[in-house]
This record gives sequence, structure tokens and C-alpha cells, in this order.
Amino acid sequence: MQDTYHYQIMRRAIEEIDAADQPLSLDALASRMNMSPAHFQRSFSAWVGVSPKRYQQYLQLGQAKRMLAERMTTLEVSHSLGLSGSGRLHDLFLRWEAMSPGDFARKGEGLTIYWDTFDSPFGPAMVMGTDKGLCGLAFTAEMGDEASFTDMAARWPKAQFIHDGTPIRDQVTAAFAMKGEAHLHLIGAPFQIKVWEALLQIPSGHVSTYSEIARVTGNPKAVRAVGTAVGRNPVSYLIPCHRALRKSGELGGYHWGLPVKRAILAYESAIAEAKP
Repeated sequence: MQDTYHYQIMRRAIEEIDAADQPLSLDALASRMNMSPAHFQRSFSAWVGVSPKRYQQYLQLGQAKRMLAERMTTLEVSHSLGLSGSGRLHDLFLRWEAMSPGDFARKGEGLTIYWDTFDSPFGPAMVMGTDKGLCGLAFTAEMGDEASFTDMAARWPKAQFIHDGTPIRDQVTAAFAMKGEAHLHLIGAPFQIKVWEALLQIPSGHVSTYSEIARVTGNPKAVRAVGTAVGRNPVSYLIPCHRALRKSGELGGYHWGLPVKRAILAYESAIAEAKP
């Protein structure tokens, strides 16, 4: 709950920053959050590890452009080294497997999916999973629980959904605590799986572009299709679709709300730069 509290402060601050014509001072931000400057600074720094002033720099368009210039991944290299199929997210190691083409064609028929809403560092998260691993993660602050469930469930229209988070709780804890191992069970068309595989190869604190991802999938002209596949990523954050940017450095969209994407990128960028 404390992490969610910190995120809500950050979310409101991001909205204020987005609406401002120029960077906001600590006193101004704290006042708008109805907090003392010292309390706001402590709360902000406890969540992301940097000051609100430094954090604003991570959220600016210029920072995204610098990430593209200085920390853009070369996906072809990791692909050629055989790194496909797994990727590190901080200290979390993800293992994943795709559902069989038959499962995909049957649209989840015969599949039991457990789901519940959990606290996360980026607000409430609706998480779904099978006996093989997590198959869905949505941030619900923008869309709401009902619409988020409808959106996620539509991906497996013939599956049986059970509102019980107990069978997947350990996987969710591993995912958000960044400790242990989380397994993913993905369903998607072959091209979508290739795109998600490429996203898993982008290290935390780095970014790539839709065109770069298209090249890795072997379809350099399929930039628009890559964008669609990125948007259809069923496991937000763990498959890091937030690390895909436009070539200009603009963030583009995000299925669960642009403030969440900005927050995740800023968080990862701060952690990456804080490491020795």
C-alpha cells in the first residue's frame, strides 16, 4: 500500500508537470500536492531514489531523446547472440512460453485463468494467470476495474475466469518485488510473439524504436504492425512495451495511460543511472 501511495503522489505530480509550461519548483509541486516541501521530497525520493527536480528531467522529451542517443539497444546484436526467449527486468528473471497455436486458435477454450487486483508501484494492477504463469497485467487507474477486465478477458473469450488471486499471488509478488522468478504464459499470433520477444531483449533503463523492433522481427516495413502488436501486449511492464518509443523520441501512446508509461520509464532511468 505504501508503494501505491507513493505512485499516487507521483501520478498527480506528473499531471501537474505535463500541464506546466516550464519546470515546477519543489515548493510549487509540494503546495499542489497539499504537502510540505520536506514531506513531498522524502516521499518522492523514497519511491524513485531521486529528487523531484531530477525526476522532472527524466520525464521531459529531451530525456527520451537522450536515451535514444545514448542508451538505445541494438536488438539485432542480442538476437544474433541467441538471447531470445528471456530478459532481465532489474533483478527479476522472466521465463516465458507461448501458448500453442491450437490454444490460440481455440481462443482460450478449456483454459482456466485466475485473476485479481493487486497493489503495484504504479497503482492498482489487475493480474491474470494460468497454471503455467502470468498471462495478463493491466494498470487500472485510467480505465477502471470493469473496463480493464473486459479488455483483458476479450483476449481469451472462451476461457474460464476465476476471481481468486491465491494461485498467482507468489508470481505477482516476485514480479513487483523484483525478487525470485516469474513465469509468463503468452497467447498471441506468431508476429505478435516475435514483437514481444524483441521487447524482452531491451534492458531496463534502455529504449528502442518501433522501426528497430520491426527490423528484428524480419519485417522492416511493418512498423505500423509492430505498433499494434506492442499495444496488444497482454502483460504490461513485465513485457516492457513502455520501452518502445517513436524515432523522434516522443513517447507515443500507452494502453493503460501515458502517465503510467512516463512513470515507469522515469523509474527505470533513475535506477539505471544510479547503478555504479
